[in-house]
Amino acid sequence: MNGVPPGGPTPLLALRGLTVRYGAIQALGDVNLELHSGELVTLLGANGAGKSTTLRAISGLVDAAAGSVEWKGRSLASLSTEATVRLGIGHCPEGRRVLARQSVATNLELGAFLRRDAKAIQADLDWCYSLFPRLADRRRQPAGSLSGGEQQMLAIARSLMGRPELLMLDEPSLGLAPRLVEELMAVLHTLHSQGLTILLVEQNAQAALAIADRGVVLEAGTVQLRGSAAALLADDELRASYLGA
Repeated sequence: MNGVPPGGPTPLLALRGLTVRYGAIQALGDVNLELHSGELVTLLGANGAGKSTTLRAISGLVDAAAGSVEWKGRSLASLSTEATVRLGIGHCPEGRRVLARQSVATNLELGAFLRRDAKAIQADLDWCYSLFPRLADRRRQPAGSLSGGEQQMLAIARSLMGRPELLMLDEPSLGLAPRLVEELMAVLHTLHSQGLTILLVEQNAQAALAIADRGVVLEAGTVQLRGSAAALLADDELRASYLGA
């Protein structure tokens, strides 16, 4: 089940036999994945399965030992992380990584550091505040004073300020209370419904599949399962084996 579906338009993003090694350790092996414009695909698996490494390889933070990462049919090999951001690839990493001493507003403005369209940046700030009203209420507060859930909202909003065509999120629900997970997934569902392409790395398989179009399960750096989100949720054996349900 590791093949690439045939036919169809050129995918927005394609991984072709992607292999990544950290020294002698193979973190990813021959991973094939396609993402088409407007899709929400969730990448699932246990700790150490290779999910974060996949996102890091797409962003150019780690090099491929074999295979390729393609954006609209063109290889991203040798491009810097800044170059991938300019192309339209946004990466919201695990751990939030907000600038604790800077205000919420400053953190958001830094998300648009490659842009020069001041009026559009202000419009996007207003849009982010509408998506996350708590951030609007706390816009002048230091980011370090926010709760964990609010910091996660800030991290996502900061990624959105770059106007990505593809938004990659690494474990956004990690450590959040169930109510906040629901709130976060509702925002991602809204972004998806507005046409944003999303690659979502999650350990909360139930929450991720509830909003996704498709799911891909990684185990020990290789693709073990893939299919529609509905099919993965409905198959009891697959849920028990791979989704922790």
